[in-house]
Amino acid sequence: MKQNIINTLLNKRNSKLIFATALLSINSIAAQTFTDFSYRGNDKIYANNPLKENEFYSPILQGCYPDPSITRKGDDYYLVNSSFSMFPGVPIFTSKDLVNWKQVGHVLDRPSQLKVEKGGVSQGIYAPDIKYNKFNDTFYMITTQIAGGVGNMVVKTKDPAKGWSEVQKLNFDGIDPAIFFDDDGKAYIVHNDAPPQGTELYNGHRVIKMWDYDLEKDQVIAGSDKIIVNGGVDLSQKPIWIEGPHIYKKNGKYFLMCAEGGTGGNHSEVIFMSDSPKGPFIPAKNNPILTQRYFPKDRKDKVDWAGHADLVETPDGKYFGVFLAIRPNEKGRVNHGRETFILPVDWSGKYPVFENGLVPMKPKLKLPEGVKNQTGQNGFFPNGNFTYNDKLTDKNLDYRWIAMRGPRENFISTTKNGVKVTPFETNIKALAPVSALFHRLQHEDFETSVMLDFKPKTEKELAGITCYQSEKFNYVFGITKKDKDFYIVLERTEKGASKLIGSEKISLSKSIKLQVVGEKDDLNFNYSLDGKNFKNLGGAVSGDILSTDVAGGFTGSLIGLYSTLSNDIVPN
Repeated sequence: MKQNIINTLLNKRNSKLIFATALLSINSIAAQTFTDFSYRGNDKIYANNPLKENEFYSPILQGCYPDPSITRKGDDYYLVNSSFSMFPGVPIFTSKDLVNWKQVGHVLDRPSQLKVEKGGVSQGIYAPDIKYNKFNDTFYMITTQIAGGVGNMVVKTKDPAKGWSEVQKLNFDGIDPAIFFDDDGKAYIVHNDAPPQGTELYNGHRVIKMWDYDLEKDQVIAGSDKIIVNGGVDLSQKPIWIEGPHIYKKNGKYFLMCAEGGTGGNHSEVIFMSDSPKGPFIPAKNNPILTQRYFPKDRKDKVDWAGHADLVETPDGKYFGVFLAIRPNEKGRVNHGRETFILPVDWSGKYPVFENGLVPMKPKLKLPEGVKNQTGQNGFFPNGNFTYNDKLTDKNLDYRWIAMRGPRENFISTTKNGVKVTPFETNIKALAPVSALFHRLQHEDFETSVMLDFKPKTEKELAGITCYQSEKFNYVFGITKKDKDFYIVLERTEKGASKLIGSEKISLSKSIKLQVVGEKDDLNFNYSLDGKNFKNLGGAVSGDILSTDVAGGFTGSLIGLYSTLSNDIVPN
């Protein structure tokens, strides 16, 4: 009994010591608050192609919103995208007219669903597929999670805007799964996989496989798998990366649509038809039904890499297709990633064909009859040249603010003065959650700025802006300390090797305004101590490391409001 009392007293004393130590630790970290964020796009393609009253822009989602999938329930459309190691994962949008889109959240918004803590920026969630099953009034999102030992998985919900189930792991290999619900209530899964061991004919040789799906157990039926496409449209031509499959049914026939050619300059969309959901699937003679690979490389207003598509039928029997494509900048680089485009689809013949999907794409489309373009209004996502301002004081931050590898709530708190960031020990180069709040880069020419209230107490503290392609390719522009002085620094990291571009001693009496201006393929990092007059640091620097051409991977660039307790930038 005596020993229990002693242990209790010791525990209380230890708890007080731990609490006191925590308070000292918190007090030893400088407070840092970001507010008055602004982002403005100024791309020439939009300035030179102003909208008429009956037009809208495609892409409908600018920036890193690749691998779109779409479904419909009644008058409501829902669209999802790949999110890789971004957290939360799988952004989900809704629309009633396919033109005006509103983000209603993320499908994977909890750590129990998303295991990307140690993943590279291009790991995590690949090619989600969303489909509505009218037989049980349920939405399904099926995807591959290349992280945390998850693999292929499915979640479901009755209402896409009100949260999704925990993850159900699926018992098959490969990537890019999609689910199909037949008229008789049966369900099937199709996906990309490697050919049977010993039968691979060339690098990039893949197959499309199908499984029966048990809706009660939410699992594929063991032994039901069957290869329905080997290699692609014509195996003798050695097609590469048949992937992103979807099945549709029309007039009693089954149609399998897939991406082919790899998600680069040879990307395309192809179509097959069968009398049975299990094949044999016969390719259309007029494949591909969507591509941009046949046109001059120096064409005006270039759109490229078109493919990885999904179709949806409107209530009045028309069809539209969403797909990914890229718009390279003036130097041919891909900085803002693969974006979500849309085109009407002509299915008056035997096979569907994307209207104007086999000619150089234009930036504008005709509005569907009776639809008004409300881009950037009434909560709808903006496109074209737009300005996005956010004081960062709303308790519920806009859905477009994301973190990397972990929840943003783990390091931010919103106050009446802006977002307060509690920095992690990790810095931006870590394969771990980082204390940075990210917004997608959505233009070639842009200007972004934020007010930062921060006075570092040690040389290990830094806060500012990061332009981030990955943990190995990024810029950091921020405030730190050396001896007793404050410095503003600019660092470039390429292939994981960092180089100081510039540093200047500054006098910090109040908040500092940080600004990044992108023009063509160059970036200028500027700062202002009075909120009006800007000074440049480091001159114009290349945006090359923010492109997938240089950095590799599958994502577009992000702009981050960043803080760390592991600063390794040493001012001159």
